[in-house]
Amino acid sequence: MTEIKFGTDGWRGLIADDFTFENIRSVSGAIASYLQRYEDPKAGAVVGYDTRFYSQRAARLAAEVLANAGIPVWLAGDYTPTPAISFAIKNLGAAGGIVITSSHNPWNWNGLKFKGKFGGSGTPAMMRAIESELRTTAIPRGRTAPIRELDLKSSYTEAICKFADMELIAGAGFKFAVDSMHGSARGVLAGIFRGHEIEHIAIRQELNPLFPGINPEPIEPHITKLQETVVKERCHAGFATDGDGDRIGAVAEDGSFVDAHKIFAIVLHWLLERKRWPGEIARTFNSSRMVDRIASCYGRRMHECPIGFKYIADLMMDREILIGGEESGGIGYGSFLPERDGVLNSLLLANVMAEERKPLGELVAALQRDYGPHFYRRRDLHVSEEIKQGAIQRAAATKRLVSYGIDRRENLDGVKLFLAAPNHSDGAEAWILFRASGTEPLLRIYAEAASQELVDEILAGGVDLAMERT
Repeated sequence: MTEIKFGTDGWRGLIADDFTFENIRSVSGAIASYLQRYEDPKAGAVVGYDTRFYSQRAARLAAEVLANAGIPVWLAGDYTPTPAISFAIKNLGAAGGIVITSSHNPWNWNGLKFKGKFGGSGTPAMMRAIESELRTTAIPRGRTAPIRELDLKSSYTEAICKFADMELIAGAGFKFAVDSMHGSARGVLAGIFRGHEIEHIAIRQELNPLFPGINPEPIEPHITKLQETVVKERCHAGFATDGDGDRIGAVAEDGSFVDAHKIFAIVLHWLLERKRWPGEIARTFNSSRMVDRIASCYGRRMHECPIGFKYIADLMMDREILIGGEESGGIGYGSFLPERDGVLNSLLLANVMAEERKPLGELVAALQRDYGPHFYRRRDLHVSEEIKQGAIQRAAATKRLVSYGIDRRENLDGVKLFLAAPNHSDGAEAWILFRASGTEPLLRIYAEAASQELVDEILAGGVDLAMERT
């Protein structure tokens, strides 16, 4: 059996090589054992799936493993966004749930996420317990429980429409472009806009498990079609959700990409300035430090977490967290669910635009003016394990990067170097982060600085350091 490794949010693998029926049964069996040992199995479990090849069949297989272990199952009756499945888990009082998805990965990947009974990513402790069950326990059997198919989208869309001010959005007169990237949020945001008579144009809503020409990740270059649509159709903003609908990317009225950091900062500022909602702020180690400035301005405590929304979800269990966000486009709210949600965040971004009476680009410009220029970029290097680990060691030991000295280092999750680089107009402090994937032959390098030119220079230096041969 192929070795199964859990990453920041569940297990993923190549279809047919790693993502096999045997492995699906094994992981589902470990989850069944976990639910029997640590939760109330009679409360049942929710199983849902995205639009990928084999997802529907894999979901049925996972449901059968749980049901054969005596755990009742609610099985999604259609392709369903991950946050809708998380909402159903909490709404139905289930013991937990499974989502068949590999999120933003290329078309030939699939995977499985575990969701806790609170309606969010399994906490680190939960994932460790499931990994332990996977190593030591055979697939459990019991008196077969029922599997019931259920519409998991209707109650979810009703709930998120109450969380946002749909009347205000409808009355603002903005036009939006909506891109589901062929993922499981297909038709959801467009349906909400249609039901509230909000002008919009929807693209890539059709089912296509090959995700033609893209990875379903709402970042450049995969959102080029959305950028072109926004400009051509004269929209005030465009919203993209990833393969399973839990992440967001956006496009301003001029076609420029608005990354998750700016989205997080826009919504955070609005919540603190306009709504004055209580709570602390959380972000992952690889996220923009612009949100730190905003939190500090309003006297809110900031928590920095390891990479993976499960760490934010875990924090939401113990503290009053207003909002938590990560670099990859996942943003969630403690008062709703400890879960990231691309569709909800699209509505809230539209809500901010409606209340401020500004298109998205003007909101971004205001951020850069009020909190200093912050620019960010990421590079993904598909390299061998040897190169990956060598890069981390060199980053930890280096005394300079390009022509800049190292002011300080942090190693919460990877190696982050703060650089003695120019800081234009009181902008972002320059930093670079090297992080090796624990489950893939992948090294990610992140950088932030006060200008895009400086970011590109730092990233280029980071790539040179990573690929240096000893």
